[in-house]
Amino acid sequence: MITVKPLEVEGKHFTATTVELPKTTLLVISNDVGYIMCAALDVDFFDANEKLKKRNVIAGRAEGVRTIDQLLHAPLAKITDASQELYGWEIGMIGKDALLKLE
Repeated sequence: MITVKPLEVEGKHFTATTVELPKTTLLVISNDVGYIMCAALDVDFFDANEKLKKRNVIAGRAEGVRTIDQLLHAPLAKITDASQELYGWEIGMIGKDALLKLE
């Protein structure tokens, strides 16, 4: 099952997406600039591939989360280089705080 819902965080608008997969759930909070997600996918892929690195994908990953609310309040364990360079994200930053930096 896929669930897509609007999400407001301190006046900023995002989309919360939940994808129920066998034995895991993919969680993503996004807007038109970037996103944070659970560890079901890997953000390292965007920095390891030179063609994709040029896209400046803004992404962060939290680990051990099972709900959108947990994703908002969990520290980011991984981030893309572009998210750090362009928006000041840091590893350990809470997901909600990272999202609020997106403009």
